[in-house]
Amino acid sequence: MLAGEGRKPEARSGPVAACTELYGIVRGHRRGIDVSDRDLIDSETREVGRRIREEIARRRISRQALADMARISLSTLEKALAGTRPFTLATTIRIEEALGVPLHGEAAEPADARAFPETAPESMGAYARAAVRWIEGSWLTLRPSFGTPGHVYAYATVIRWNDADAHLDFAETQRLDARFEQAGHVSMPNLSGHIYLATNDHGQHRLIMLGRPTIDGTLYGLLTTLQVGTGSQLVPAACPVAMIPLARVEQPRFGLIAPEEGAFAPFRKVLDVAMEEGFARFYA
Repeated sequence: MLAGEGRKPEARSGPVAACTELYGIVRGHRRGIDVSDRDLIDSETREVGRRIREEIARRRISRQALADMARISLSTLEKALAGTRPFTLATTIRIEEALGVPLHGEAAEPADARAFPETAPESMGAYARAAVRWIEGSWLTLRPSFGTPGHVYAYATVIRWNDADAHLDFAETQRLDARFEQAGHVSMPNLSGHIYLATNDHGQHRLIMLGRPTIDGTLYGLLTTLQVGTGSQLVPAACPVAMIPLARVEQPRFGLIAPEEGAFAPFRKVLDVAMEEGFARFYA
């Protein structure tokens, strides 16, 4: 399901400690996404993911098909391949059994990374990897809350290059409503200069459209999604969105941010820039 939030309000976090820098006014200990391997359970996780993507491409099977074969959820596979969650040994063994090849240990010989193309498909903008390295990494993502009007909702988005498919992937994490975390591909066509984070879940689409980065590296744009409405009804919803390089945030603040909290004013100000400075427009 692509719904951004249900009807129930998100749970709130504790108090906020304010700092002087605009993007550093956040709370608590650092809970950001570390794109290195030091937080992963297995130091070979990144190599395992690369080998799985290679096998998927070589066999021309979908990730859903592999998840079914290995008896794991598609969400588990997607997040592990995107690097937002580690592969566990049990999951790795199941995938090895499904593919019939070793993925870790001495029996798994690394493939030549030079065999992978360095240019994205034309349908995604035909961008070269070298030209988009700047966007790879973790981003603090801000948007208005759907379930609790007047609040700001913050989570992390990780963008990484997919070697086997030769394009950028993204995956969300640190969301309070974790079951709605999105993952998909990134399009960057040169004609418009915009960045598109697209999710396609069995034909249901969610899209974030972003402009070029500002001088401070922030991306502004619009998010369009489906929100849970009455009963099982899904309602189209849109809102401004901003993405800030997580490396610029000293102590990231995630979750539902209330107006009385110290992080609210600077985060709300960042969101307002999207509309006030013409990065996005609403018409009625």
